Amino acid sequence: MKKFVKTLLGCAAMMLAVACTSRAGIAEAELSQIVEKNEAVGLAVAVVKDGGIVYTNTFGYKDWENKVLWEDGDVLRIASISKSFTATSVLQLVEAGRLSLDADVSELMGFVIRNPKFPDTPITVRMLLSHTSSMSDANGYFTFDNLNRETSPTWEKAWNDWEPGSKYQYCNLGFNTLGAIVEKVSGERFDEYVHNHVLAPLGVYANHNVHFLDSTRFVGIYTLDKANSTYRKSDAYPSIEEGLANYRMGYSATLFSPTGGLKISAADLAKVMMMHMNMGTIGNVKILSPQSCELMQSEITTTNYEGERYGMALLRTNDLLAGHRLVGHDGLALGAHTAMFWDKDEKWGFVVMTNGCNAKTDKVFANILCESVECLYRNFIE
Repeated sequence: MKKFVKTLLGCAAMMLAVACTSRAGIAEAELSQIVEKNEAVGLAVAVVKDGGIVYTNTFGYKDWENKVLWEDGDVLRIASISKSFTATSVLQLVEAGRLSLDADVSELMGFVIRNPKFPDTPITVRMLLSHTSSMSDANGYFTFDNLNRETSPTWEKAWNDWEPGSKYQYCNLGFNTLGAIVEKVSGERFDEYVHNHVLAPLGVYANHNVHFLDSTRFVGIYTLDKANSTYRKSDAYPSIEEGLANYRMGYSATLFSPTGGLKISAADLAKVMMMHMNMGTIGNVKILSPQSCELMQSEITTTNYEGERYGMALLRTNDLLAGHRLVGHDGLALGAHTAMFWDKDEKWGFVVMTNGCNAKTDKVFANILCESVECLYRNFIE
């Protein structure tokens, strides 16, 4: 009888393995079609379920010109998903008692940061994290000289007409400012802080600094020239040696783009996503407290899209996967489209990255992201 039961269990395990292999094969065929349909250069995906990564794969090219395939472990500049790493760093410093969410950003940065229409209303860290500071990108966001009234004659363009704290507008300059605040408070250069306190503890291969990564693993980023159906390569991984030579702590953090400059693979980003899904820990490694994770994943403010709510570098949306409200963040820069989203209650999630496509968007997110997530959900979750 014991032998019979053991045989049944063995058969069940084999059937499950075959089923999983079958689902992966179906998903791979569908994802290949999605790549072709959306004219993508390449695609990388990862699926998290039951506390682990159950599927990863790559499709197409990381180097279009030389037809070099995109492989597991190759790293892509993930654009605005990077904001979640900046927010994680800020909240670590808050947890350590070294920073307050309600601190005046002017006092932290060392120069006046005020909306000229509301000069008596302090801009706070909390406002920057939730895009409610009334700061805008209209004057650029690659240098704080554009924000500093002492260095820019057009600094007032960096502000909207509404009072700080009263309304949402997505702002890259705000998150670059948070990167500089991390330096001011921690005493560590931004890229080094994120590496030392977030990336290295999680055991992932990633960095904001191109010089700390193997350039042969960079995934090229492309925009499609629809007129002649060719791809134009973006300068996504430029050398920053000159900027490092003239670096000013607490002022030059835009060099690393805290708002969008992290380079990481899909599988490693899935590990980071698992940390957020587990409310700040993964295995024996604690990155954030559950309270900080709740703040990041909360619904602080409405956004420009119906039903969408923004927390702190994470948002909630119904528009990525029909019938499901997911939490996470997306990214778009230089031609790359990225997504990291999960179901907060059911504990499954997806990472999807493309390094260039036709960028067709029927709703909120690029079609290639929605179609890929739908495929992964149907084959690995549903």
